[in-house]
Amino acid sequence: MVPHEIEQLLEKYDNAQTSTQEEQQLRDYFTNPDNHRDGFAQHLEPYRAMFGYFTNAKQETFTKALPVQVPKRSYVYQWIGAAAVVAIMFGIFFQFGNPGPKTLDSLTAEEQLVYYQTREALGLLSTKFNQSASNVTALNMVGNHLDKGMEKAKYINEFSKATNKILKQPKN
Repeated sequence: MVPHEIEQLLEKYDNAQTSTQEEQQLRDYFTNPDNHRDGFAQHLEPYRAMFGYFTNAKQETFTKALPVQVPKRSYVYQWIGAAAVVAIMFGIFFQFGNPGPKTLDSLTAEEQLVYYQTREALGLLSTKFNQSASNVTALNMVGNHLDKGMEKAKYINEFSKATNKILKQPKN
């Protein structure tokens, strides 16, 4: 093959426009010792090394044995499942073994006193919570009105900019 044709093929190769037959021609040219008895042009030497590498790389094989390690099986999830089943069984057993809720009349005087004090404390807590909730509602209303006011202030700012442009006054 003429060196001028090789240079044209290399230019096409560099632009990724070669066909597989043209690439085979280049590979044959650079790897066949009969084609370069007189030597390559200086600027073609990198291509000789590149196509030589491609040819050698096709023939390489990996022959080393790879050790296969089987991961150890973890039984943690099976133990968690077994523990969950045991916990459910205890829950069912103790639920049916429980005689049921007590009535207010069956409580002792001390238990009734504790019951009424707890009921009074929870009632007070509920009252204070409801008062706080109404205060939060009032704060939300104030916040909403402030947001609406800020939106209207934007209109005033835009009006001021337009007026300054019309009157050609400098910005503040």
